[in-house]
Amino acid sequence: MALVPLATQGNFLHIYDFRVLPGREQEFIELFNEFDYSDGNPMHKSSAQVKDGVLCRDTEDPSRFFLIAEWSDIVEHARIRKILAEDIKPAFVGLIEGRQFVPKYVEIVSSTPAHILDKATA
Repeated sequence: MALVPLATQGNFLHIYDFRVLPGREQEFIELFNEFDYSDGNPMHKSSAQVKDGVLCRDTEDPSRFFLIAEWSDIVEHARIRKILAEDIKPAFVGLIEGRQFVPKYVEIVSSTPAHILDKATA
């Protein structure tokens, strides 16, 4: 199997860095998954989403989580995020400390070219 870069140069990652109320982590994960994989999640309906997000948990702090995904258009992501925050209001957000669920956007400025990755698997 050929290796692939985590993300593509020229696209963007959204990185959410947040803490969940202590003792509510498993409930948060369940509520997040219930919403994220439902037909009610408008993020998955956008062609600007390049790679689906991954929810990650800090190995040293079980209440700290990260949500990372790749998008081609962060303006589109921000537009949909506003709909989520103001109209849909997913239940999992209520378990986030301070109810702050705002991403940091970063531009992908370098990713390993395919010919280099192909050599790694040869």
